Amino acid sequence: MPKKTLSFNGNQLDIQRIVGWKPPVFHQASECYVSVTAYDPSIGKMRMKKIMLGHIKGKRQQRIYGMEIIKKLTEKLLNGWNPWVEVSHPAEYALFSDVCTKYEAYLNKLVKEGGIRPGTARNYSIKLTFLKAWVNKNKINITYVYQFDKTVVAKFLDYIFVERNNTLRTRNNYVGWLKSFSRYLMERNYVNSDPTLGIRTTTKLEKKGRNVIPDDVLVKIKTHLLQTNKHFLLVCYMLHYLFIRPHEMIFIKIKDISLKNKTVILSGNYTKNGKDSVITLPNHVIDLLQELKIFSYPSDYYIFGKKFRPGVKKISEGYLSKYWHIEVQEKLGIDKSYKFYSLKDTGITNMIKAHTDLLSVRDQARHSSVSVTNVYTPSEIKKANEQITDYEGVF
Repeated sequence: MPKKTLSFNGNQLDIQRIVGWKPPVFHQASECYVSVTAYDPSIGKMRMKKIMLGHIKGKRQQRIYGMEIIKKLTEKLLNGWNPWVEVSHPAEYALFSDVCTKYEAYLNKLVKEGGIRPGTARNYSIKLTFLKAWVNKNKINITYVYQFDKTVVAKFLDYIFVERNNTLRTRNNYVGWLKSFSRYLMERNYVNSDPTLGIRTTTKLEKKGRNVIPDDVLVKIKTHLLQTNKHFLLVCYMLHYLFIRPHEMIFIKIKDISLKNKTVILSGNYTKNGKDSVITLPNHVIDLLQELKIFSYPSDYYIFGKKFRPGVKKISEGYLSKYWHIEVQEKLGIDKSYKFYSLKDTGITNMIKAHTDLLSVRDQARHSSVSVTNVYTPSEIKKANEQITDYEGVF
C-alpha cells in the first residue's frame, strides 16, 4: 500500500505551525551541552542551538547546571521565547517590552511637537502601564509583539469591565486607547492585522454617577473641614471655586500663586488642554491661604504635599478623592453621588445661578466654548430672551 502524504489544498502541511520548538535536552558524552531546537523564521525550518557546559568542572556539577538551564529554557519557551528570533529580529518578533518603551518615547515626542495634548499622552501612558501590569500579574503569553492579538485585547477588556467591575464608560475609554495603540503597531509592521478589529465601544454610556451638591450639604462639609482639616478645605476650594482639576492641582507650587494679581498660573505641562492657564483667585480663598500661612514656606514647595500642607514632594492625585470618601462622605454620611469631583460641577452651577456672566464662567472653567459651560445652567434659571418675546414681524 502506497504511503499517504498529509496535505491541505495541495500544500504540504507546515509542521512548524503546530510545533515551534522541542524540549531542551542535556548531553554528556564527548561534549557536554544543552541543546534547544526551535523554529528559525529566517530559514523556515527547525534549527538546533547548543549551550556548551565544558567549562563546568565535574560531571555531577555539569548535570546539576544543565538541569537548571533546561528548567529556565523550558519556562522561556512556554512563554513564547525563541532563540533564533532574537538573532534575526524582524519587526513582528520585536520584544513587546521594547515596543512599549518606544511607544512611550513616541508619545513624549508628540507632546513636544504639539501633535497631542499632554493630558491625552498621560492618559495613554497610564493605560499602557495598566496593560503591562495585567500581562505580568496574569502571566499572559506576550514575549514578542506579534503575540499581542485580538484574543489578548478581548481578555484585557473583560478584565477591565467584568473582573474590575468598571463602568461601560471606562471600558470604552480603554477601547479607544487600544485602537490608537494598535494603529501605532500596524503602521510600523509590528503586527500584520489590527488586534482591535471588530471590537467596538458601546453606544449606551452610563451616567457619571455624581450629582450637584445642595447648599445645605456644602455648609455641612465646610463646617466639618473648618473643625478638622482646613488644608483639605483649601483643596476643596481649589476645585469648587477655581475649577482646577485634581491632576492639575497637585502640580501647583507656591510660586505659581500671585497675591498681587489674585491669580494662579497653571503650566501647560499638566493641564488637560496642554495650554498655560491663568485662574482667578476669589478673595475668600486668598484669606484662607494667608490664614494657613502658605506663603511662609519656600516658593518652590508644592502647595499640597504630605497631609495637604506645602512640601518638597507633591501629594498623590488618588489620595485627594480617597480622603474625601473616608473623611467627608463616610464621616458625614452624605450621599454617595456627591463625589469629590462634584465640587467642580457644583461650583460651576452655583456660579451661573449667581448670575455670573457665562463668558467669565467659561474662562474660569477653561471650557472650549460657552455651549459647554451652558450645560451646567440649571433649567429653572433659563429664561426667555426678551428681545425675541417682544419681536413681531410683518407676517
